[in-house]
Amino acid sequence: SPEKAVVCFGNMFIELPKAKTREMLRQDQEELDEEINNLRKELRVKVNRLYEAQGKPELKGFNLNPMSAEEMKLINRILEG
Repeated sequence: SPEKAVVCFGNMFIELPKAKTREMLRQDQEELDEEINNLRKELRVKVNRLYEAQGKPELKGFNLNPMSAEEMKLINRILEG
């Protein structure tokens, strides 16, 4: 039906209201984004420790953060004139 969406959970397909499905996907995406950011932060620390253990200087520019989607939109607007 137009008010429902079919969602796959493991090996089962379940029909749920679209609003509920959208909210579940939004929450999952937020959790995944948070986990990705945490892993990136941990990776930076680990790489710096590795370089320190090898006697190499710390990587420059490695602590940069990616631009958000909103920041990219603003940059594109500026570039388009």
